[in-house]
Amino acid sequence: MDTDTEMTTTSDITVAFKVTISILMVVTGSLNTIAAKWADSIKSDGQNFNHPFFQAACMFLGELSCLGVYYIMKYARKNQNTNSENVVVTTVNPFIFFPPAFCDVFATSIMYVGLNLTTASSFQMLRGAVIIFTGLLSVAFLGARLRPYKWLGMFIVCLGLVIVGVVSIVYEDNPHVDINAMITGDILIITAQIIVAVQMVYEQKYLTQYDVHALYAVGYEGLFGLTILTVLIPLFYFIHVPSTFSPDPEHRLENILLALKEIRDNPVILLPLALTVVSIALFNFAGISVTKTLSATSRMVLDSVRTLIIWVVSIPLFGEKFIPWQILGFFFLILGMFTYNDIIVGPYVRSKILPLMNESSSLTNAISSFWGASDNANDGDHERLMNEEDEE
Repeated sequence: MDTDTEMTTTSDITVAFKVTISILMVVTGSLNTIAAKWADSIKSDGQNFNHPFFQAACMFLGELSCLGVYYIMKYARKNQNTNSENVVVTTVNPFIFFPPAFCDVFATSIMYVGLNLTTASSFQMLRGAVIIFTGLLSVAFLGARLRPYKWLGMFIVCLGLVIVGVVSIVYEDNPHVDINAMITGDILIITAQIIVAVQMVYEQKYLTQYDVHALYAVGYEGLFGLTILTVLIPLFYFIHVPSTFSPDPEHRLENILLALKEIRDNPVILLPLALTVVSIALFNFAGISVTKTLSATSRMVLDSVRTLIIWVVSIPLFGEKFIPWQILGFFFLILGMFTYNDIIVGPYVRSKILPLMNESSSLTNAISSFWGASDNANDGDHERLMNEEDEE
């Protein structure tokens, strides 16, 4: 009887933990984008806080904190005298994380610049383009063979991206919004996904051969990313760019002195910046926990919920216009992601539709081949690749 009670209690705790980390992932993941847009909308000395590289540095600071969590966990496990197989042991050279950190700096900075020029909802939805570029690069450089339904998923995602991008521009009637700047922002966000895809392909090709704890990897990428930006930000002070990319009076690519002055004059700016640091750290922890305790598929579904929340919250919070057509774009984005990752659509076809069809029919064979019924094993390396995306 005691054993049954203990098992029930353990089960309840496990369920509670899964629910908690799922909610934590959705909330902190949503806060990442909302905090960044919040910082952009705060005014100091009559102008918005527009410092994408400084904000990117805050994000990497959040990732760096994961390294502290990793070493605390490692120390705690050693003190508890856990079995050696349960103790996190990492002997890999940390500098293997430098190339992906460089890609992360490049992509994140471009995305923050794009976010300054477009809406938070478009920003989050357009990030779905990473599936397309990662799929193409994995075929080109990893020799991956994508099943037909994955190509269909990529096409549907592309259709959703077109709808989201076009309607946000066509239906924008705010006279204070620069349409050209919005288009530029959307293009920058999509371009950044190419760099994110390169990062993910690199991590798949070179990092999966090592048994590295995810917090260790995220932490060191944060360390190198922050180091790179610490070197680059002072140099960006001397680079002048068109006014579209910098509202700075002197049009500097990044004016760290002005950023610090604006924070001093309006300390409220510290709130979204601090929220960025904390939410990034918690989001990485929650995402890793969801993948381990639930599944990578669950993480993809929760990430879709995050996109929906950001869109809904951005309408009242940042004065975004509600455009019904964006619902259609969002639907295609989610449908494409689900199709690509073999969620709902593929399993339904294989379990409900194919059994009702004539096995000897050529149409049945074609559908079976298309949806991978004849070979339903997971796409090993490429599936893990798609599940390594970190949000920002």
